[in-house]
Amino acid sequence: MPSTESTTLSPLYPNVKLVPRLNTERGGADHGWLKTFHTFSFASYWDPRHMSFGNLRVINEDRVEPGEGFGTHGHREMEIFSYVVSGELEHKDSMGNLEILKRGDIQLTSAGTGIRHSEYNRNNKSMVHFLQIWAEPHTRGLKPTYFTRHFTDEEKTDKLVTVVAPVGSEGVKEEREGSGPAPVQSNVILKSTILSPGKSVEHIFSAPASAETQRKGYVHVIQTSGYNTGAAKGNRVRVNGGLELSEGDGSFAWGAAGDNLLIENVGTTPAEVLIFDIE
Repeated sequence: MPSTESTTLSPLYPNVKLVPRLNTERGGADHGWLKTFHTFSFASYWDPRHMSFGNLRVINEDRVEPGEGFGTHGHREMEIFSYVVSGELEHKDSMGNLEILKRGDIQLTSAGTGIRHSEYNRNNKSMVHFLQIWAEPHTRGLKPTYFTRHFTDEEKTDKLVTVVAPVGSEGVKEEREGSGPAPVQSNVILKSTILSPGKSVEHIFSAPASAETQRKGYVHVIQTSGYNTGAAKGNRVRVNGGLELSEGDGSFAWGAAGDNLLIENVGTTPAEVLIFDIE
């Protein structure tokens, strides 16, 4: 659980707590073939304060060099989704799926009782940049399933689009391909936007499962202008009228049902932002 010592209370929404997770605080490494950031403890990066957040377990921002990738490996009892920012990512798995994912694609694997897969950049000229996200499922022992969805830049420009949502939610179809959010077996909602300068979007927290439980959120500004391990730069947004974030920065959030997260682009270039709403 992240520390709340640096909690920011917004002048616009005083009931929403915000705790920044700056680019310079993320874990990660440069392996040559792979440049990666870890929001939560992962691989050789371990921080007891950042093991997970609700049922959100992993947010890795990865860049894989041409002709390189992750060899075949196994997963079980985890919801795994990839959000492709640029380049091409080949996904191949033990369920017989083989697909080249491109910008705007969301691929979701519900690993259930177990799958094996590989992820490669078969493009010999361009790097692939994507976010790999894991969430813990609400039910164990499920049959492995695979889904892909595509969302255009136009769909996301100055709008908040739900790209992943729990099975059974309104508009969620359990089809391998199709429209609407990808179905996840976890209480996780993921929304995406590409904000133009001066524009804003607003997210309203959904109701938690228990009246005694606050809903959790996480805001992440994608590093679209290039790999940077230093202080965040590039696109700039303001959260709830106070906290400012740039590329690679994020913020934890806590709020009750009906509370708001307001994201404003206060920079001079479009900003691609992810918003998680989690139990």
